[in-house]
Order: sequence, then C-alpha cells, then structure tokens
Amino acid sequence: MGVYLVSVGAEEWFGDEEDGWGEVASALDAELRRRGLPSYEDVPPETDFAAGSGQAFEEKLTPPMTGFDTLCRTHLSQEESETLCGWSVLVPFSLDEEICLPVDSGYCESTTVVGAPQVLPIAEKLAAAIELPSEAPETCDNLDLSMWFRHQAKALSATRPGLWSKDLDAAFYVALFLRAAQHAIRRGCPIVLS
Repeated sequence: MGVYLVSVGAEEWFGDEEDGWGEVASALDAELRRRGLPSYEDVPPETDFAAGSGQAFEEKLTPPMTGFDTLCRTHLSQEESETLCGWSVLVPFSLDEEICLPVDSGYCESTTVVGAPQVLPIAEKLAAAIELPSEAPETCDNLDLSMWFRHQAKALSATRPGLWSKDLDAAFYVALFLRAAQHAIRRGCPIVLS
C-alpha cells in the first residue's frame, strides 16, 4: 500500500468502475464547459508495460517530505507551492487556476485539478535551484526515480556532490513533480494521486 502518482489511460479515466476516474472526468468536463473551455476528451489509451518506454508513469511517495517542504518555503511563494504540490489530478493542458471538484479523490472529499503547464516551470525552478543532475531518469514507468534515488544517486553524490545531494529525499520530490508534469504534457494524459 501507500500513495502513488500514476498516469491514467482513457479506459480508466472515462471508466465507471469503482476504481475508475469516470466521476472525476465527468465533473471536470462539466466545469470546463461552464468556464467556456473545451472538454478533455483526448486521453490516450493505456499501453502495455515496456520498461524505459516513457508510456506510463508510476512513482511511490515513500521518502519523508520535510526537506522538500523546507525547499519549497525557501525558493517558492506560497501560491507556487500550492500549485506544485496541492493537486490530486494533474492534466496536460493549461488552466488559469486550480479547479476544485466536489468528488471524493480517495484521500480527500474533493478533487483538486491543476494544469501541468503551470506545474512545470515551478518544478524547473526548484530543479535549477538544487542543480538536479541530468542523470535523474526522465521516464518513470515503474518506480524508476525511486530506484535511481535509492541506488545510483547515492553513488553519484559521492563523486559529484552538489546542492541536490545534500538532501536526496528533497531532490527526489523535485524530480518527481518535474517528471510528472513533463510526462503529462508529453503523453497528453492525466496523472493522479492514487
């Protein structure tokens, strides 16, 4: 068990099954129409798992977030921190402001939707602030970031220390939000807190 950030394909996004996101998808589309925006219908289908393909996103929120919270307070405004971290659904298109839906997200009685184009520059700002190394995996198909930070990052920090290596847990979350936003935009799919 635990909390994950995962990409969702069309079948699950529009599905009416108990573990599907159909209720959220319907509520989001209704709110988008109310705001005069197009519905979010172009969700790609889920693909078969292929390690390193970049077709899926799955990461577990395991490390403590204390250092990451401090990093956000140091480098971001409160509004930027809320945009970066305060969502339960990340969509690949731009939103002028977050959308709060009166639909249970599994962790809260409501669902907060944020646009990945708004999250990406904030995540990039933090990545630049800590000098996140380019070796951090770009694809996160199956806990790739988690595994990299657990193993390769420790070895890299011994040979190439920097701001990023002072708190690997905080650096993990910087990479996590950066890669989630990049994935949502690249694949055109939602990322959800599950």
